[in-house]
Amino acid sequence: MRTKKSKASKRVNLQSLPILHPDAAGIDVGAKQHLVAVPADRDPRPVRTFQAFTPELHELAQWLKHCGIRTLALESTGNYWIALYEVLEQHGFEVRVLNARHVKHVPGRCKTDVLDCQWIQKLHSFGLLNGSFRPDQQIRKPRTYQRLQDNLVVNSAQAIHHMQKALFEMNVQLSNVISDVSGESGLRILEAIIAGERDPEQLAALCSSRIKASRQTVAKSLHGNWDQPYFIA
Repeated sequence: MRTKKSKASKRVNLQSLPILHPDAAGIDVGAKQHLVAVPADRDPRPVRTFQAFTPELHELAQWLKHCGIRTLALESTGNYWIALYEVLEQHGFEVRVLNARHVKHVPGRCKTDVLDCQWIQKLHSFGLLNGSFRPDQQIRKPRTYQRLQDNLVVNSAQAIHHMQKALFEMNVQLSNVISDVSGESGLRILEAIIAGERDPEQLAALCSSRIKASRQTVAKSLHGNWDQPYFIA
C-alpha cells in the first residue's frame, strides 16, 4: 500500500545545489510596479521596487548593471512584462520570460517571508528555470503588424455581420442584390441611409454601373421598415 509523502520529503535542499548563474536577478512583474531582487552581496538593498514608467525601467536597468547582473528571469504576467523586457533587452541583458505556473510548481519554498522576486532570483541562480521562446526584434515587429492586421480583418467582418443583421431586421434586402455591401456601391447607399435618405429610388441611383441587378430591383430591396429604431448589438 502506497503512503503519501510528507511535505518535508518533497522539499528540495536548494543549498546543496551549485550556483550556475551567479550574476542572476529575479523580477516580480506588476501592472504599476516591479519588484527586483539581486544577490544579497551586490547591494545593501538587494530588493528594490521600481515603478512601471519608462524612465524608471531604464533606472532599473542601470541599477542592475551597477550590481553586475547579466541575466534576469521574470514572470509573463499579462502584457505588463513586454515593455520591461524590451528595455532590459536594449541594455544588453539576457532575459528569460517564465511561465508563472512553472515557477509555482518548483518545490523547495518553505519560508513565507521570501518575496516572489527573491524566489525567482534564487531559482534562476541555480539554473532551475526555463525561459519561454521569444523571437528577436526583427521577427517580433512584423509579427506584431501581422497580428494587428488579422485582428482588423476579424473585427471588420464582425462589423459587417452586425450591419447586415440590422438591415435584415428592417427588411432591407440590400445584400440579396449586391454581393458585397461593404463595397463601393453598398457603402454609398449605407452612408446615405445613415445621413437620413429613405427614398428607394434615390438610394438605388447611387449604385455603380458594375452592379448586375437592375435599379428597379435594387430599389425594391431598399423598401424597409424605417419606423422602429434598431440598434447594432
